[in-house]
Amino acid sequence: MILLGYAAGPLFSTQVQPPARRRILLLAGAACLLLLALLRGFNIYGETLPWTVQADLLHTSMSFLNLTKYPPSLNFLLMTLGVGMLALAWMEVANERVVAFCATFGAAPLFYYLAHLYLLLALRGLMAAFSNGEAHQAGGIGEIWLWSVAVIAALYYPCRWFGHYKRTSGRAWVRYL
Repeated sequence: MILLGYAAGPLFSTQVQPPARRRILLLAGAACLLLLALLRGFNIYGETLPWTVQADLLHTSMSFLNLTKYPPSLNFLLMTLGVGMLALAWMEVANERVVAFCATFGAAPLFYYLAHLYLLLALRGLMAAFSNGEAHQAGGIGEIWLWSVAVIAALYYPCRWFGHYKRTSGRAWVRYL
């Protein structure tokens, strides 16, 4: 994946015009998702656990998207790369404020990753403290999305601060984060 990132670097140079870059990203993203649909749809290759039809559409979709992340399966990579390339293509024409918002997290990805883990751990501790140590069961997919948005909002300013610190710092270990 790292080599793919390096190989894609020239696509984002000033020598490639945004419309051409967008077209390439759209085609590559669609190709990844189409290949995923074929491989996963027929349970051909790329995932050890086959998907099955469940009681309803939501659970069938969850079975279909239950992909192996560690080590990443071919289907997991096709899904994440396909969606990622489509998102990058969309950002070529997105509102500048939306792009700037996303770039805030992109300027400090490892910082965000580590900070969100500690924030979730702290939230879990608070929930346990207020519920007399009883485990909290998620109320459904809506609650999970709500918590996801809340974590992103809570970490926006810390990531913005760290992104600025990272750009202005001369320390190598800070640039690594």
